[in-house]
Amino acid sequence: MSTGEGARAAIAELRTGQRFEGRYACVRKDRLTARNGGTYLALELRDRTGTLPARVFREADRIGLRFERGDAVLVRGKLDRYKGQLAAELDDVRRLEPGSFDPAEFLPAAYRSVEELEGFLEHLTREVHDPGLRGVVERLLFAEPPATDFRRAPCTTGGHHAYLGGLVEHTVSVGTLVGELCQLHPRLDSDLLMAAALVHDVGKTREFTYAAEFGTSEEGRLLGHLAIGAQMVAGVAGGLPDERRLALLHGVLSHHGPEAGPGRARQGARGFGSAEALALYRLNALDASVKDVLEHGRS
Repeated sequence: MSTGEGARAAIAELRTGQRFEGRYACVRKDRLTARNGGTYLALELRDRTGTLPARVFREADRIGLRFERGDAVLVRGKLDRYKGQLAAELDDVRRLEPGSFDPAEFLPAAYRSVEELEGFLEHLTREVHDPGLRGVVERLLFAEPPATDFRRAPCTTGGHHAYLGGLVEHTVSVGTLVGELCQLHPRLDSDLLMAAALVHDVGKTREFTYAAEFGTSEEGRLLGHLAIGAQMVAGVAGGLPDERRLALLHGVLSHHGPEAGPGRARQGARGFGSAEALALYRLNALDASVKDVLEHGRS
């Protein structure tokens, strides 16, 4: 595909030799010194289709004052190859003002179909047969305002499922594993475990911010998604019997392990208060670690 002078194109559509103009996230910005002693900027640009290395040679210091790493920028330049890789030499870079762009232009998104994930989420919710527990799940995942935030949120900013829709994708995966485990171990309380699996990361709906890059909200920085999630669950679980409500909250608070939650070693099940809490911890870690290896080659 050929792109003419000033045309805006996704990174995946760019080709060597083109002049181009586009809106991208600046995810790296380094001020370097060339062999001739001059300074230049080495950038990495990103949109939903990929990343592009770029350099600014002319008036690098003046242009560099206009923007910072993490900003959304409007750039203009020419494409070439550098060390065998497509790269851009930029004539101009300007910061886009917050509110003038949709963060979804720049942030990576889930690979799986949104409609498919929604169907799985609805199916797994129907597997919670206890009406009280199902009501908690429905109020957190299918009622506003948390419903929209739940479908938008990533799971992490740079680890597993670090893209728009990553949270719902991870939740569906953990819920599916719960269904399989409960077939193998019918003594598990399947309603409790499934409900806990579906809401275990609901605190992440308030943990992140969205701009040219994912960030962490002040609430997320100070409290973390375990505490936020427990607050959200407690806020809609008041009608549950105390034993049921506490068991659900224990699962949410302990899903990163007993040392992260209230379990401690004084309780059974290796520090967990129930077999269901232990199961959720293991299944959550399984999906997260496998996804991390598949995406980043690390465990």
